[in-house]
Amino acid sequence: MEVNFLRNRNNLIFYFDCDLDHHNVSGLKEKIDKVISKNRPKNIIFDFSRVNFMDSSGVGLVLGRYKNLKSSGGDVKICGLSGEIKRIFMLSGLQKIIPTYTTADEAIVNE
Repeated sequence: MEVNFLRNRNNLIFYFDCDLDHHNVSGLKEKIDKVISKNRPKNIIFDFSRVNFMDSSGVGLVLGRYKNLKSSGGDVKICGLSGEIKRIFMLSGLQKIIPTYTTADEAIVNE
C-alpha cells in the first residue's frame, strides 16, 4: 500500500500507487489522516492516475475525507480517473459532490 503526498500552498495532493481495496484502505486512511492533521490543508486533491482497481472501501476513503474536510471549510477534488475508476465514481454518486479534473495541476487552488 503506497500513498505519497505533495504540498502546494494550501493544497495537499495525494498520489495513490496501489489498488484501493479493503486490504489497503484501512492503513491508507490512517496515513492520510495523519498527514492532513499535521499539514492542515484547505484543499485536498486525490490523484487516481495510478489506481487500477477500487472497491467500495476506496469510495469510503474518499467520502470520509470529504466529510471531514468540508466540516472544517475545506474542499476535496479528484483527478486522473481512468475508465473503470471513473465508472465507480459515477455509479457511487461521488462525481456529483466532488469535482473531477484531468490532472492535479488543473485542480490546484492558488490562494
